[in-house]
Amino acid sequence: MGWSNAIDDYINFLRLEKSLSENSIAAYRTDMDKLWKFAEGKGVEPESIRRNDLEEFLAQLHDLGLNKRSQSRILSGVRGFFKYLLLEEVIDTDPTELIDSPKIGRKLPEVLSVAEIDALEAAIDLSKPDGHRNKAIIETLYSCGLRVSELVSLRLTDLFFTDGFIRVIGKGDKERLVPIGTKAINDINAYLAQRNSIDSRIDPDSRNIVFLNRWGRKLTREMVFTIIKKYASLAGIKKNISPHTLRHSFATHLIEGGADLRAVQEMLGHESIQTTEIYTHLDNQYLRETIMMFHPHK
Repeated sequence: MGWSNAIDDYINFLRLEKSLSENSIAAYRTDMDKLWKFAEGKGVEPESIRRNDLEEFLAQLHDLGLNKRSQSRILSGVRGFFKYLLLEEVIDTDPTELIDSPKIGRKLPEVLSVAEIDALEAAIDLSKPDGHRNKAIIETLYSCGLRVSELVSLRLTDLFFTDGFIRVIGKGDKERLVPIGTKAINDINAYLAQRNSIDSRIDPDSRNIVFLNRWGRKLTREMVFTIIKKYASLAGIKKNISPHTLRHSFATHLIEGGADLRAVQEMLGHESIQTTEIYTHLDNQYLRETIMMFHPHK
């Protein structure tokens, strides 16, 4: 089996059996294409690649300047690929079995304070045509802890304001119900009142989508990044933030307020509690800073 067929089969496996999102699948293909290009240069087929070849491949990634986190992510995809080939009996042994992952420290995500969230929203000029939309976007990202991909895919039929919930389609097309507060509901309703004014321009494929651009089409993730960066600059926030920063802030503020870890895991749509536990580390860091600032024997 050549590289092209092997990678195509693996990608189909990820799509059909693992139900990965198209964004994740595209990332896996990009990483596998790196391995394919390396193996072709050595004249090695999937069936004949060995541990020392893969170690050389990882060394090449290091030489290209990829950080340890990126190297580790690529190795994870490569492991999955060879486990799939083993499952399909294309190979007899897994060449990745004895390869160690690059050692990486846990990088704590950037978090905004409640005051900074307020400043971000205060920087929005509500008299502008996109003002109410942008305020609703920021408040929904923060108060519901959504991923940017979940926000841009949010549908009108996912809004259950009477019950105080929204339905979110997360990774792997898994649904979850997330509580939504009065402030976010009011901000979304204020935007929807304006949205109705462009009804005649709304693209038929985007009619059920909540957040639209000025041409009546679904917002891109890149546009949401641009919106967040714009208001961070206007608010004088120096931190390097993104839409995901609002999700991190949501989780951190809940943990700081005493929320149950399992409840936060459910709201974030994390498969593993270990992913959610990073926010307990953030909370511990916050507690330490508080003690160092105010304790008489600091």
